[in-house]
Amino acid sequence: MPLVRDGLPFAFLFLAAGGSLAPLKGRTIMVHNGVMGSANKTVRQSVSLPATTAAKVRSLAKTRRLSSNRMLVELIENGIEAEKRKQQEFFELAERFRDASDPEEAKRLGDELGRMVFGG
Repeated sequence: MPLVRDGLPFAFLFLAAGGSLAPLKGRTIMVHNGVMGSANKTVRQSVSLPATTAAKVRSLAKTRRLSSNRMLVELIENGIEAEKRKQQEFFELAERFRDASDPEEAKRLGDELGRMVFGG
């Protein structure tokens, strides 16, 4: 637990009250108030790509002046976000379908759900 009181580090409060940190000279007091999160840890992952896909990644990376590795990370992150949005849209559409009272509206929403699930 960090040495914090009223949002201020203990050492600051101690000094403000006229205290001295002389006995602690040469020692380090580690204070972590939780404001700064820990850095994202990276995991080394080997992925085999088709040659054409690898060439496209290199081309995109070169255009944006990024490394191929960074470009892959951005593409993957964008793909994950797109999947989340697609899933959210599906659930919203399913809820509208479930709540529809008009048969024509229900049919239209059902057809749209079918296209989302089965394509077309």
